[in-house]
Amino acid sequence: AVEAGEEAAAALAESDGPERCLSLLPWDRFSAWLHCVCVVGFDLELGQAVEVIYPPHSKLTDKEKTNICYLSFPDSNSGCLGDTQFCFRFRRSPGRKVSLCCFLDQLDRDLPVYLKKDPAYYYGYVYFRQVRDKSLKRGYFQKSLVLISKLPYVHLFRSLLKQIAPEYFEKSDAFLEAVCSDVDRWPPPIPGKILHLPIMGVIMKLRIPTYRDKPGTTPVVQNMHQADAQISMALPTVHEVDLFRCFCPVFFHIQMLWELVLLGEPLVVMAPSPSESSETVLALVSCISPLKYCSDFRPYFTIHDSEFKEYTTRTQAPPSVILGVTNPFFAKTLQHWPHIIRIGDIKLPGEVPKQVKVKKLKNLKTLDSKPGVYTSYKPYLNRDEDIVKQLQKGVQQKRPTEAQSVILRRYFLELTESFIIPLERYVASLMPLQKCISPWKSPPQLRQFSQDDFMKTLEKAGPQLTSGLKGDWIGLYRHFLKSPNFDGWFRSRQKEMTQKLEALHLEALCNENLVFWSQQHTEVETVDLVLKLKSKLLQAVREQLPVKTDILKKLQTHINDIILTLPDDLQDILLKTGTT
Repeated sequence: AVEAGEEAAAALAESDGPERCLSLLPWDRFSAWLHCVCVVGFDLELGQAVEVIYPPHSKLTDKEKTNICYLSFPDSNSGCLGDTQFCFRFRRSPGRKVSLCCFLDQLDRDLPVYLKKDPAYYYGYVYFRQVRDKSLKRGYFQKSLVLISKLPYVHLFRSLLKQIAPEYFEKSDAFLEAVCSDVDRWPPPIPGKILHLPIMGVIMKLRIPTYRDKPGTTPVVQNMHQADAQISMALPTVHEVDLFRCFCPVFFHIQMLWELVLLGEPLVVMAPSPSESSETVLALVSCISPLKYCSDFRPYFTIHDSEFKEYTTRTQAPPSVILGVTNPFFAKTLQHWPHIIRIGDIKLPGEVPKQVKVKKLKNLKTLDSKPGVYTSYKPYLNRDEDIVKQLQKGVQQKRPTEAQSVILRRYFLELTESFIIPLERYVASLMPLQKCISPWKSPPQLRQFSQDDFMKTLEKAGPQLTSGLKGDWIGLYRHFLKSPNFDGWFRSRQKEMTQKLEALHLEALCNENLVFWSQQHTEVETVDLVLKLKSKLLQAVREQLPVKTDILKKLQTHINDIILTLPDDLQDILLKTGTT
């Protein structure tokens, strides 16, 4: 008899990709990409209000709706006339049932760590239009089309909104229904596959990265084949922002900002509009890639946000969070924060930016203060003059901003990898040797992380092997080991290594002659073994342990063979036990 563990294992292993699971119910394909689509308008009596939620059965709590309302409109002082695009991030209400199918979990497993979903948050992707309209009482038409999703695919959803929002504002709700029906025909967001996504007569072609991709390489999606004649839009990335454009206003401080983000320091970005605040916050979070930024970040944050009091209180130290704000009120509310980035309108420089000194925090009185970085932080590492010169030269030679961003992204990547490789090497040494794994004992434990032992490895195998940068690397590591980013990184490594040990233990069990063992032992011991093996099999499937399918099948065969050696009454019981 085949039981649930084997069925689940076989389903995961043999389905040629998760799209097979997706012939489920209407809206399942839609839900793999979006939670819902909202239209937020302005009501003279109510203020901002959610006018439409699509599909109609989508669930949002009142608190979530309130957050979406306020975050979907720029602050009145931003004066955003015309069309504006930006994004925000907000907490999901607690106690909500997370209805994620197994296949979506599996997709998440194949993503690089910095693109994995955070079940506690939603992203809102906004297309806001404000135009004069004398027929309306306020004299303006103001409306936002908002995509709510768990996925951090900023560039994809920005491109999607650019495609559909202008037409939606002309055609209204029936058009929105047609858009959602199109999304409900999309293939699932499988990492590593070239995906073709039809939307209102246009086909978007893209590829979601996988954790196997070499960091810093984006396999380019190109229109190469004749069959691609109908492709209207090939997206070079699903998630990246224009790094160079975002960092231009604080050009000389990129390395210091990298340190502040790496260490999880509280950071505020004060910007003239939500599009600049959100892009800058996203650029900051991405500058430590392939490390995941593990604290909270809000690309656009308002005084109406449900976490406003929690994040602006003066009764405790500012939390480890990056906030993007546009309301002048924040210049006063957050002046006790240790690091403030003030940016003006982001324009690409026609000339080389002038050297900008780090400014004293006491000089930041209002949002009208000059652009710059306000902090008393002293960087641990000496400044890398080469990257500054390289980018300045690019400005003089009118190098395209995309090329400047590639240079900057590579610089951040090499800096982060130089920093993290010694940690990776040390943590790998905590793994027990394979010869310590016995099929008849529990898998061995990982050795404890010791800060002192790690620091001793830096003398011979530190960042100096891959980076020419001088400075107080030891001080930077000490500070990092106390940060949320280290905690998140180490937990993830611990989980991976523990799962690897469980997988090796399973393999060791499969290589034993278990039927022979059961013949040498009592019936009670044999039944105990069968129950333990069934539990192992279910764990391997449930936790998606890195085990080959043939190992799982072999283990299932062992279980069935052992059961057949037992009396009939026990066989019946054991075939029914532990199958769920």
